[in-house]
Amino acid sequence: MSNNPQLTNNDYSDKQPSTNDSSIEKVSFDVIGKVNSPYKEKFAIPRQPGLVSAAKGSITLLNDINVAETVRGLEQFSHIWLLFIFHATQEQGWKPLVRPPRLGGNKKLGVLATRSTFRPNPIGMSVVRLDGISYDKNQVSLNISGLDLLDGTPIIDIKPYVPYSDNVSDAQAGFAQTAPLSNLTVSFDKLAQLDLQKYQNQGADLATLITQVLAQDPRPAYKKEKENDNNVYGIRLYDLNIKWRLISASHIEVIDISLY
Repeated sequence: MSNNPQLTNNDYSDKQPSTNDSSIEKVSFDVIGKVNSPYKEKFAIPRQPGLVSAAKGSITLLNDINVAETVRGLEQFSHIWLLFIFHATQEQGWKPLVRPPRLGGNKKLGVLATRSTFRPNPIGMSVVRLDGISYDKNQVSLNISGLDLLDGTPIIDIKPYVPYSDNVSDAQAGFAQTAPLSNLTVSFDKLAQLDLQKYQNQGADLATLITQVLAQDPRPAYKKEKENDNNVYGIRLYDLNIKWRLISASHIEVIDISLY
């Protein structure tokens, strides 16, 4: 006769949480990693992952997750899902209706029908390329690219991207069925070209990163509707302040790159 107690169906049902159990209405998570990103501020972060392939960063694993065993086998996958917290906007709360930038900011949709950062629970998800896993003394880091995440973003889970189930080829996506058009040409004036040479060590292929970011036209939607925009804008990438302006409706010129 076995010394192990047998679990009956009744025992099993008694151990299941009731659907009316108020304890499941609140949950908490531990942060398992932090993002190291070239995006130091919200302005100019691409609105979806993969739009700026030159954006390279890393995820520093934390605490009990920071051991080689937790990522064993992950190197087999080219892409990973990141679940994260919109930490820079969560204190601003949320509203049932939002204005998606993709619709020009003129039409309201339900928050759950959008990718708005202002959500009932400030949780986001992104697919990024996994470029490698590094082990430096007692620190495990994931090297990633194509990210759309603010520097310091808290990661609450990481999962491998599985093409056969995650890629739904016949999916319908309403107003976001196709990638946004990116028809802007980006150039660097003579002074900015000298600046590029000076600060090239700030990040891999700095010129390509700046070009891809600005080609998305990071201006607010209402600005894009104006025929004449004489403003000089600035974005922060790495520790650099990049100043730029529109010289035509389809052409952005970078005019200065300096330390922030």
